[in-house]
Amino acid sequence: MTPSWRKPAGALLIVVLIVLWAVLIASFSGAIGQLHPLAQALVYVITGIVWIAPLKPLLRWMETGRWRA
Repeated sequence: MTPSWRKPAGALLIVVLIVLWAVLIASFSGAIGQLHPLAQALVYVITGIVWIAPLKPLLRWMETGRWRA
């Protein structure tokens, strides 16, 4: 069985996704910093979870080569 190129490509895509998401959220840090500390915590908790949503289809593609089940 030959190794699939999808796993290294997918891993690289995951790293790129994380970096882009972090840059996007950091670009809003000025506005987020103006919020009440509890609101800031809520924003960062939510944005810390939301980036995980695109990973399911990406991980499926890495394993099967298909985007949908």
